[in-house]
Amino acid sequence: MDEASLGQGLWRAVVEQLAQEMPEQQFNTWIKPLTAVVSDDLSKVTLYVANRFKLDWIRAQYTGRLAAMLEETYGQPVAIELAIAQRDAAVRTIVRPPVRSGGPVVASSQGSGTSSGMGLGPSYGPASRTAAPAFAQGGDQYRNNIQTSDGGTAPTNNGQAEAGDTGNASGNFRSRLNPVLTFDTLVEGTANRMARSAAMHVAASPGHLYNPLFIYGGVGLGKTHLVHAVGNKLLADNPDAKVLYIHAEQFVSDVVKSYQRRTFDEFKERYHSLDLLLIDDVQFFANKDRTQEEFFNAFEALLAKKSHIVMTSDTYPKGLANIHERLVSRFDSGLTVAIEPPELEMRVAILINKSRVEGTEMPEEVAFFVAKNVRSNVRELEGALRKILAYSRFNQKEISIQLAREALRDLLSIQNRQISVENIQKTVADYYKIKVADMYSKKRPASIARPRQIAMYLAKELTQKSLPEIGELFGGRDHTTVLHAVRKIGGERQQLTELNQQLHVLEQTLKG
Repeated sequence: MDEASLGQGLWRAVVEQLAQEMPEQQFNTWIKPLTAVVSDDLSKVTLYVANRFKLDWIRAQYTGRLAAMLEETYGQPVAIELAIAQRDAAVRTIVRPPVRSGGPVVASSQGSGTSSGMGLGPSYGPASRTAAPAFAQGGDQYRNNIQTSDGGTAPTNNGQAEAGDTGNASGNFRSRLNPVLTFDTLVEGTANRMARSAAMHVAASPGHLYNPLFIYGGVGLGKTHLVHAVGNKLLADNPDAKVLYIHAEQFVSDVVKSYQRRTFDEFKERYHSLDLLLIDDVQFFANKDRTQEEFFNAFEALLAKKSHIVMTSDTYPKGLANIHERLVSRFDSGLTVAIEPPELEMRVAILINKSRVEGTEMPEEVAFFVAKNVRSNVRELEGALRKILAYSRFNQKEISIQLAREALRDLLSIQNRQISVENIQKTVADYYKIKVADMYSKKRPASIARPRQIAMYLAKELTQKSLPEIGELFGGRDHTTVLHAVRKIGGERQQLTELNQQLHVLEQTLKG
């Protein structure tokens, strides 16, 4: 491997690991736009940022972690230097080819774009302009100022288009859809089948049944992919439709700007004229009274003109905290569907198909090994895949179970340390306010038997223990007792929204 390829691979490996570790919006805002220049001897990486604000923030928040990761990957210290890019280069994040005639190696973090959800879109190479995140340029200042209040300051973006603008320079309407996230690139399984079916119905017949469509589930399960797929399908069938995808934080930002600039006529014209509104993470409206008022008005206006609304959240409507009751009732007036963590076969399919998109064949036994050990959500699954591919490319080794074990050693170590049957028993006991000793006792009142069955279910789902081993850890119970609990809780989870939400909370707590 020549120095140019080594330098490019070094930076790319670090970026891919950060894409796995960081929340997607943070990664897209701070790391993805960076352009890295790696010195010939790999002793220094110069990172070019768009402005002084970003330079100071990255220096304070990320340089220590970046330096540690570079040293861990390369095996010796690598210095980091920050510089402000030229105006015309600040917004370009393409991967330039390595310079082979003694010049520096230039690699961009754009090549490590992530795709939250169950999609199989490319993770390497320049992203489409329409796929750019709403906050990739300029939005970081807004988020730091108003994410906890819709009455804060919304700074300007140094002459760039505002993140909330829905028109471009030519006056055309911009949907902000990612064209990669379609129904075709969505892996279907029992975990998302109902939500996918409802979304396809909405895309085919907007404004009729399932309005609004409310999709909820934990992080990284494919909610964002699904709403993008709805928009892309509708635009494919009707190119003149006015479709807008936004994150709830962007709606908050637009409300703030409209109040400050007294431009509510433009705000209402933008949002009330849509044919399809796709909005992510509506739980961010909590405690923002003016935002909730304006969203309620937009909601009513869109329903009145038979436009469709598709929303996502981390919890079901009645589980939303600090949201006005009349808004919650509107959320719950259409169809509410959940996306569950993917089952084993679905996780294997995602790994195999995604690796093919990346131009690599992942052996089935490796896919099963990874799928068995990465269970929480698809985003972590894709992150594990990126780490394995980077490790394979950087070390020029074939993908095998041993290589996967080496690439994921930190993740496997954390999981093995944190998720044990004993930890599950303690977490469930604390949650339902019973004694840990009740998990092993012969007591059978519902207040104890129910949490015990839930703990057995989670032990089967989150550990590698067999049914007899789990039974032994629950006071020497027979494996058929454990099997009955697993089937009972698993079946009820599909039907009882409150139980499903409780299980989500417990799973997220156990996975840290």
